[in-house]
Amino acid sequence: MADNIKFNLNGKSVQLKVDGNRMLLWVLRTDLGLTGTKYGCGESFCGACTVLINNEAVRSCQTSMKDVDGKDVVTIEGLEKNGKLHPLQAAFMEHDALQCGYCTPGMILTAYSLLKKNPKPSHSDIINGMEDNLCRCGAHQRIISAIESASKKIEGGF
Repeated sequence: MADNIKFNLNGKSVQLKVDGNRMLLWVLRTDLGLTGTKYGCGESFCGACTVLINNEAVRSCQTSMKDVDGKDVVTIEGLEKNGKLHPLQAAFMEHDALQCGYCTPGMILTAYSLLKKNPKPSHSDIINGMEDNLCRCGAHQRIISAIESASKKIEGGF
């Protein structure tokens, strides 16, 4: 049965008639064409499907549409503003923290949520905050460096 789901997606109001039990990941990728959110494991372990819901990093592969009703959802496509990359996106490029790039959207959005909660994280705060996101290419050190760099540029302001 289809439910009427209303939410904000990347700053724009969206209303969809979809099965409320359908996973957000598939609605984003298939119905809305936002392919920056990746399918990794499908079981909430790898972090490739991470999006922000009310500024919290959430695994979209395990988030039903009824769980986003009335909320703000941000995908990697929603971070840049007026053609300008978010400082995290720029830092990932500057530090070559995106070897194959598959995990990058989830890494950046998890880092965004981390920096929202802790604008000046220590090295170990970053490691702990990013622990549940996997990079199969082994770019973890460059990812940590990129987040450290971005945190200095952002200085608590987004």
